[in-house]
Amino acid sequence: MSGMTAATLNKLRIIATDVCTTRGKWSPFRGMKYYSTSSHLLDISGVYPPIPTPFDAKGDVNYVQLERNFTHWNKIPFAGYVVMGSNGEAIALERKEKLELLRNVRKMALPKSKLIAGLGMNTAAQTIELCNAAADEGSADAGLIITPAFFKGQMTSLSLRKYFEEVADKSKLPIILYSVPGNTAIDLGAEVPSALAKHPNCIGMKDSGGDITKIAQIVHETRDADFQVLAGSAGFLLPALLMGCVGGICALANVLGSQVCELYSLFRQGKLPDAVSLQGKLIVPNLLVTKIMGLPGLKASMDATGQLYGGPCRSPLLPLEAKLVEQLLERFNQNGFPLK
Repeated sequence: MSGMTAATLNKLRIIATDVCTTRGKWSPFRGMKYYSTSSHLLDISGVYPPIPTPFDAKGDVNYVQLERNFTHWNKIPFAGYVVMGSNGEAIALERKEKLELLRNVRKMALPKSKLIAGLGMNTAAQTIELCNAAADEGSADAGLIITPAFFKGQMTSLSLRKYFEEVADKSKLPIILYSVPGNTAIDLGAEVPSALAKHPNCIGMKDSGGDITKIAQIVHETRDADFQVLAGSAGFLLPALLMGCVGGICALANVLGSQVCELYSLFRQGKLPDAVSLQGKLIVPNLLVTKIMGLPGLKASMDATGQLYGGPCRSPLLPLEAKLVEQLLERFNQNGFPLK
C-alpha cells in the first residue's frame, strides 16, 4: 500500500482540526510512551531518502553523478540516507560494488548524516559477513535487513525470528528489520518485531507494507523497548507518524525531499491541518514513483529535474517509455510539483 483513500484523508483532516482546536497547542509527543522510542544505540528519527544507485550507459556505478546528487541532497534537512535499499538496486550489486558504494557515500554525505545500509542477503551467514565488513570499514551506522524470501513458503514467523536473532547476535552493526511485501511477498507480522524489540542490537523496523493497523500494533507492543518504527513510504507517512513512527524512509524524498521533510516538520510542530493538506498532495506523486512506475519512474523523475541524475536501471528493469515520462511529469505538475 503506497497511499491513502480520499475517505481516509478526509478523516485525518477532521481529526487534525479537532485536535488542534480543542486542545490548544498540541504536541505530537505528549504521552511519549505510546510512541516509538529512540534507541540508546542510534536515534533514527527523521526522513531518509533510499537513494537510487546511478549507473552509466555501460552499467557501471557513476560516482560523478552520485556526487552531483549529493550536492543537491545535502542542502535538504534529511536525517541521513539509505544506501542499497530496494531503490538502490541492492539485488543487482556485487559484494565489491556494495562496499565501494558505501565508502563513497560516506565521503559524499554530510558528517552528521546517518547512513543505513541495505545489507540483507538470502542466508544469515552472508548477511552477518556483509554487516561486519561494513562495520569494520566504518561506512554504515546500521544495517537494514530485508526478510529473506527465496524460500518464502517456509518463512514462518519462527524461522524469520530465528534468522533476525542470529543476525542481531553476530552483527557488529545495529540492525533494522525491513518488511517490503511488494518485493518479497512476505509481510512481516507484528509478532516478530514485538519479540525482537527486546534484543539490544535490534533497534527498529522499516515497514513498507502500509498496513497502518499493523504499524500501530507494533508501535504499541514495543513502546517500552529501545525500538523505533519507520514508515516505508511517503504515501502513508503522516498516518504512520500519528500512530507513533519516528520518521520515514521514503522513495519520493529523492526528488521531493524538501516537501517530505516539510511534512515531517509540520507534524512535529503540531500543525496537523497543514500536514494533512500536504500529505494529500504527495500521494499521487508517491504512487507514480513506487507502485505505478516503480524505480524507472523514480529515476525518470530525478532526470526531469535537471538537478539530479537518475540514469538507467540494471537489467531486467527497463527505462520508461517516452509517453509514460510525459504522463509522470503531467501528474506531478497537476499536484503542484512541476519537475521542470
